Amino acid sequence: MDEQIMDFQKEISGYVGKLVRDIFGKGPQSVNTTIGYTFVTIYLRNFITPSERVLLEQDQVMTIWQLRDKLMENIIPELRAYIELMTGKKIIEIYYDWNLHNKSAMITCISDEPFTDKDVIDENYKGKESVNKEVVGISEQAQKIPEEIYSCQLNERTIVVIRNGILVRIEKELIRLGHGDLLKRVKRNLEKTYLHNTSQFENVLNSKVVDVFVDWDFDLDKSTILLFINPTVPKITKYSQVDNE
Repeated sequence: MDEQIMDFQKEISGYVGKLVRDIFGKGPQSVNTTIGYTFVTIYLRNFITPSERVLLEQDQVMTIWQLRDKLMENIIPELRAYIELMTGKKIIEIYYDWNLHNKSAMITCISDEPFTDKDVIDENYKGKESVNKEVVGISEQAQKIPEEIYSCQLNERTIVVIRNGILVRIEKELIRLGHGDLLKRVKRNLEKTYLHNTSQFENVLNSKVVDVFVDWDFDLDKSTILLFINPTVPKITKYSQVDNE
């Protein structure tokens, strides 16, 4: 990976840490950014505000989701503009998700042209066929088999899975009637139950899966899943980490 990309990763990590702290009132302990081909993944660790901690203890998870979604409406446009200005690449999609009990979060950005050569990512990683098969099975249980699935490994700790064509008719009608936010919360809760309860990912990847994130773009009928594996053996050379304590 060239020096410019590594600088971009470090700059984005620092920017996101400050932006989240300014808007939420508390920043994450650390931010890890990875850039590969058309993807930018941003992983936030140890991120929960004191008020959210109280709500979580009272099992008010949906309340936290609603509050965070509102605040993300301010973060997404600023983050998009920052990455586009810095890299000169247009960001066409942004996804985000939280794991409240892990106090972690992810933001995934997809550009319209590559940041790096394609060989930076691994499209033939070990266990890919089984990972795709498991995701297809989970999709079928939660809604329907995706019309298209793609996955790659960005680095030794991050696997991205993209699904296209996963919405069923009743979901499209709920979205048309303005219930997209509610539908997303329901789908996230359902799918993440399946994703967290399967042992297949760890078996085929021969790695511990410590975080799973999922989000949708209903307009595109598209979804991203991120698997974070083996956090206990980090290789700092592959990450740009900014501590915000």
